[in-house]
Amino acid sequence: MRSPTIAADPAMRLVRLQGDWTLRALTPHLDAFRVELAGRRDEVAWSLQDISRLDSFGAALLWHAWGKRWPASVEIGDELRAIIARIAENAETSLPRSPGFSALGAIIALGSALLAFRSHALGFIRLFGQLSLDLAYLARHPREWPLREISANVYKVGLKAMPVAALVGFLIGVVLSYLSALQLRAFGADLYIVNILGLGIIRELGPVLVSVLVAGRSGSAMTAQLGVMRVTEEIDALSAMGISRTIRLVLPKVIALTLAMPLLVLWTSAVALLGGMLSAWLQLDLGMAFFIERLPQVVPLANLFIGFGKGAVFGLMIALVACHFGLRTSPNTESLSANTTASVVSSITVVILVDALFAIATRSIGVPR
Repeated sequence: MRSPTIAADPAMRLVRLQGDWTLRALTPHLDAFRVELAGRRDEVAWSLQDISRLDSFGAALLWHAWGKRWPASVEIGDELRAIIARIAENAETSLPRSPGFSALGAIIALGSALLAFRSHALGFIRLFGQLSLDLAYLARHPREWPLREISANVYKVGLKAMPVAALVGFLIGVVLSYLSALQLRAFGADLYIVNILGLGIIRELGPVLVSVLVAGRSGSAMTAQLGVMRVTEEIDALSAMGISRTIRLVLPKVIALTLAMPLLVLWTSAVALLGGMLSAWLQLDLGMAFFIERLPQVVPLANLFIGFGKGAVFGLMIALVACHFGLRTSPNTESLSANTTASVVSSITVVILVDALFAIATRSIGVPR
């Protein structure tokens, strides 16, 4: 690398530039070069014949030093002239303005969103159909069930999620009991805290809370795993070896999360009720024995089955959404991060929508009148 220099000939009013005029070479003394070039702006002639290397940074530095116009006389080769000309052309081009709001733009945005939704819906249905065909195939060939993969996924999404689920469930139970106790005490209805905690946690809060935790923890991990395998071409390698990617990668995750979610719901609901029970004991002086005895009386057993059903369906949907976005990942890191984020957001949205359908379908089941 040759250091850039500026040589001036006062008699001929000529400025001769030499060396490498690149970002790396100019950086150590950039301020000095800017001052020197600014003082030479009015010189008549410039010679760039001795410049060995010129990049876009050096060209931009010279162009601004010339006042964004070519000098009256300049000795320059065709290659360097083309570089500076390209910088000059880009400097004259203004940045595109924002189109702003318009009816046509709104229609285009809506159409793009609908087409993207249609693409995701078709991909989701295609994945669900492929899994159905895989289950039919495995029913005829029971020895090919990926039992080890299912067991490993149950351990990762179920057992390893129990500590964080228990912590969050306990704290939610304490908070819900504390806030309910403040209101019930004002009306002398302390005993009804068992009804509120029992129905709220077992029927609604437990399954939804676990689903949000699993979507953020296990769902994102599934999407990231499949996305990385897509980036590193491991999925293509499986296809080249004749191994079904859905049987080996997708189906174990779907089955494992569908089986583990009801158990996680039961575990989290029990810990949340324990937290609510402790808070009610401290706030309202309700004994734990009374709480445990009254709970089956005010919360019908049907609510427990509804919670189990919600857990299984939520687990199935989270796994399908996570695998769907993981398989749609393009072989680049930007697509991996975007699809992982979209997977978590979509999973939580789907869980809330399915929970609303459950609420409508079971509105007359397990609710004391």
